Amino acid sequence: MIIDVNEETFIEDVLEQSEELPVIVDFWAPWCSPCRMLSPILEKLAADPNLNFVLAKVNVDNNPNLSMQYRVQSIPAVLAFVDGDVADEFIGVQPEPKIRQFIEKLIPSELDEALDDAESLLATRHWVKAEQAYREIMEEYPNRADVSLNLAKALLAQGEGCEARDYLKGIKDGKELVDAEKLLPLANYLCLIAEDLTEEEALPPLEVQYRQSARLISRGNLEAAMDGLIDVLRQNKRYGQARQVLVALFALLGDNDDLTQTYRVELASVLF
Repeated sequence: MIIDVNEETFIEDVLEQSEELPVIVDFWAPWCSPCRMLSPILEKLAADPNLNFVLAKVNVDNNPNLSMQYRVQSIPAVLAFVDGDVADEFIGVQPEPKIRQFIEKLIPSELDEALDDAESLLATRHWVKAEQAYREIMEEYPNRADVSLNLAKALLAQGEGCEARDYLKGIKDGKELVDAEKLLPLANYLCLIAEDLTEEEALPPLEVQYRQSARLISRGNLEAAMDGLIDVLRQNKRYGQARQVLVALFALLGDNDDLTQTYRVELASVLF
């Protein structure tokens, strides 16, 4: 976990590797007395199995361009890289406990890793696996609003409106509350239709079409569900919660999603 880095290897050994785990870069020189005091401390911590990071050593005499690029004017200088960027830094010799604390702040916890994995499943629309991942996190961390919100998203994408609504209503503050309020119309819509057992023969055709979109959502066919809701609005711009449900679907998928961008334009053309 201790490597020598130069200008040719810096991108691969530091920037790219920091996408996987933190890289601590020690800018030093052989003539620097404080550097000779700091290096053993960093090397000791790099050998600690409880601290999962890479220590990269840069000789400033041999790599002046790196020193200029990262504005290293005094050594020893220690820069911490995470995800390709400088996340933190310090200059000069520090006591070992303080350096350990500096490093520990950069290393993802088990919770951080679990959240990253679950978020990746959600972003790639692996709804069932995302639901399972967030349920496992919730067992250990039951009061996290971000977990409740994302579990609700995974449930909504599977048509489970009633349970999703319970999680959304449990969010009382913070930025998650804003997102929860955007999703509630979708949860209410799915839950209401799931609980209403009225036979379709007794319903007007437009209501049948309106309810069909809920079934399409539960089958994972969000595009067809959006098509159906748009068609309902073409026939009646104020029908039920069709507009609010569409806006909630946009919030579920995110602003950059292709379906969001396509159907947001469709919604605007119908309403205006």
